[in-house]
Amino acid sequence: MKIFIPGGAGLVGLNLIARLQENHPDWHLIVVDKKGEAVAIAQDLFPKVTFIEEDLCCLEGQDWPHQLQGCSACVMLQAEIGNTDSSQFERNNVQSTITVLKALKHHPVPRLIHISSSVVNSVATDLYTSTKRRQEELVREARPDAVVLRPTLMFGWFDRKHLGWLARFMHKLPVFPIPGSGRFIRQPLYVGDFCRLIERCLESPELRGSYDITGLEKVSYISLMRQLRRAVRARTLMIHLPIPLFGFLLQCWAFISRQPAFTRSQLKALTAGDEFDVIDWPGIFRVTPTPLAEALRITYQDARYSQLEMPF
Repeated sequence: MKIFIPGGAGLVGLNLIARLQENHPDWHLIVVDKKGEAVAIAQDLFPKVTFIEEDLCCLEGQDWPHQLQGCSACVMLQAEIGNTDSSQFERNNVQSTITVLKALKHHPVPRLIHISSSVVNSVATDLYTSTKRRQEELVREARPDAVVLRPTLMFGWFDRKHLGWLARFMHKLPVFPIPGSGRFIRQPLYVGDFCRLIERCLESPELRGSYDITGLEKVSYISLMRQLRRAVRARTLMIHLPIPLFGFLLQCWAFISRQPAFTRSQLKALTAGDEFDVIDWPGIFRVTPTPLAEALRITYQDARYSQLEMPF
């Protein structure tokens, strides 16, 4: 199989590559991503994969549209999750999708697997949520036969944001701030399990429709941070801060960092109180889920990729 993976130099893409290279070494993987540093690291890690550093919003003068010729499947991963430049959400979540769908129409690819997000069912109304909803609508309108997967917050190898960034924060500073009580419910999803679902979709063309892929273990944010601290063997002291103060500090940080790992809008999403429905995805996709504690251990203690830090 020849598989096209737009936005594949991030968390899900690199974990998917690692899995597919192990289980299907004869498959030809083509990854397009505009993050130069991430592409360079990924190329060193996976020299048999074709990586193309190009902008998915552009068709003219680009090599990537020609690579669709002969592809059996496309796993659509490109997304903007957090950025202080609000225009990047529209560009990377909506405009890139319009362009890729146009290219897929010109070079027909039989199978499309779109990675959406649980936020399309969220009460949040931030730019990430609204543009991901629009992205999914575009895919469903253009390709009613596509598989749409909506994962909750993911963690695993190659995580430059989310738990990966928090883990590095725990090692660098003696105190770790917790917003409010920290009792907001989280349903984290191990990216290794999620990539096994994508693999099943590539192997099983009969799978169709949309699926909410929710982490099976409900855990409070403070409990998740304690488990993370244990997994990374840190000794940082956790302190609780009022949510308004926490938000103010994030806003100050946004003025300093061009691409902060955690933004004020993400804080609103964290404290919004979302709890997502759980379907029997282990049964549907014939996947045995990894327990949360074991998944954290693999992520931060396994010798293969746990020490690798991806750039922002």
